[in-house]
Parts: sequence; C-alpha cells; structure tokens
Amino acid sequence: MSRSTNKRAIAAYKYPHSAEAEAFRKLRTNIELNSVQQPLQTLMVTSSEPGEGKSTVAANLAVTYALAGQRVALIDANLRKPVLHRTFAQLNGWGLVSVLNGQCALKDAIYDTEIDQLKLIPSGPVPHNPTDLILSNVMRSALAELKERFDLILFDSPPVLTFPDAQILSMHCDGVILVVRSGKLKQPAAAKAKRDLEHVNARIVGAVLNHFSNRSKGLIHL
Repeated sequence: MSRSTNKRAIAAYKYPHSAEAEAFRKLRTNIELNSVQQPLQTLMVTSSEPGEGKSTVAANLAVTYALAGQRVALIDANLRKPVLHRTFAQLNGWGLVSVLNGQCALKDAIYDTEIDQLKLIPSGPVPHNPTDLILSNVMRSALAELKERFDLILFDSPPVLTFPDAQILSMHCDGVILVVRSGKLKQPAAAKAKRDLEHVNARIVGAVLNHFSNRSKGLIHL
C-alpha cells in the first residue's frame, strides 16, 4: 500500500504556494486571533449536510497547524462514513472505534503521517452504536490522554443535520468550525445547524465558505 498522501486533498502540504494553502494559513491565523482569550486545544470541523468539504477542510487545517510547529492529532470522528484514512493513505483497521470498544489501546490507534508533528487517528470499523460511543466515559478518558500529548486535537465530525453525533461531539470540544459549500446549502439549513450546535452550548468560533470561486478553488474564512 502506498504511504503517500492524497496530493489533491492535502493542498496545504503538497502545494504550499497555492491559493488553497494560503487560505488555510489565513484560516489558522483567524482562529488563533479569535481565541486569544479562550485558547483552543480541541476543535471540531463540521457542516450542515454531506458533501460540503468539511473533511478536506479538517485535513488541511490540521496540516497547517502541524507545519507551524504544533503537535496535532487529527481524529476521524465521522464513525458512519469515514474518509480521512483514504486522504492519508492509511488502513482503517485500529481506530477511534477500536479504542472506545476496548479492542485496542489508544497508542495503537495513533498513526504517523508524512507530515512531522501530525498524527492521524482513523475511525476504525463502522460501529452499530456511534452515538453511544461518543457519549461514553471511555471517550472522555481518551480525550484527556490526548490532551497530555498534543497541542491541538482536531475532529472531523458527521454533518450536524444528518445525525446527533456532531452535537454530542461538540460538547467535548473547545470550539467548532462550520463549513458551508457555496451555492449548495440554503441559508435556513445553515441557520438550523448553528442553532442545533448552540442548543448544546457549542462554541462556534468561525465559518468557512468552501468552493467560493473557481479562481481560489477553495476557501474563505468569514
């Protein structure tokens, strides 16, 4: 199996001088500026509905923080339709689900990537009870252990309006980034996703308008 990352998906690493890479660096800077008073160690990236590019945003944002020298754990918490193992050309054997089910130790579910300072925890096998796993005490214990090892823990979550997982996961996080694909999502859906997150006291630190123009091919931080 190739261990090379997906060049197209990880523009922040493979094409550091591209418009996409610069957009992610600006996004990181904006997040840091907005969290001076309340630092973020756990950050969740989500969207209202599928297909808005949240996993790509999560992966590139994680890479951008790692390239800036921070120790980053990127966790695929989309336990129903995981994709990050493919983005980083990894097998999806042991992962978050394996840890939460007691099938392996946390250290065995942490994978190296070709980016220094960036580790990946894939989802692991798709479970029948993802919501229960995210709510579990094992999840809290695993997160506490990760906080001892990493400067930033970044979650890719399921879409907010599809499953309750994102709302529950947001309660474990210091902040949430909401990704919206330009021209795809109607304003009422985005507003409902925001309300659903705020209902559980999630701290929404920003929004990303994805695929805003053909010229930048990517990303604008609002």
